[in-house]
Amino acid sequence: MTNLVIRPLEQSDQADWRRLWTAYLEFYKTTVAEAVYETTWRRLFDPGAYEPKGFLAIADGKPVGLVHYLYHRSCWSEVNNCYLQDLFADESARGTGVGRALIEAVQAEAAKAGVSNVYWMTHETNETARRLYDRVARRTGFIEYDLLPG
Repeated sequence: MTNLVIRPLEQSDQADWRRLWTAYLEFYKTTVAEAVYETTWRRLFDPGAYEPKGFLAIADGKPVGLVHYLYHRSCWSEVNNCYLQDLFADESARGTGVGRALIEAVQAEAAKAGVSNVYWMTHETNETARRLYDRVARRTGFIEYDLLPG
């Protein structure tokens, strides 16, 4: 990808952020309510230590990818962990280094905060992303469980 820039989200990015995050949600065949869009956008700029943060990938002047991440405490360490929550590249930008660059940006930002444990999960059927993840990270073998409602 020529002329790729990774930078923190800015208030002026809201339309591009929404477009990219919506595409991410559609990839996973899900939606969120308008209130969730509004709350998430606000939280991305809240100053709290545990509020989500985000980066935008811009290739040749066009936003083509995004990542959300957040810090949280752990009972296993004195320092925080960093959860890379959402990673998305436009279909046209996949395989061009956008995903790797976004992961590296989160890793670098976490390192500045003294955090070395950056982790994420993906769906087992997301073969394209898993090819990248298998090159840049180790698979832990943990299986996720979500409690059933009620």
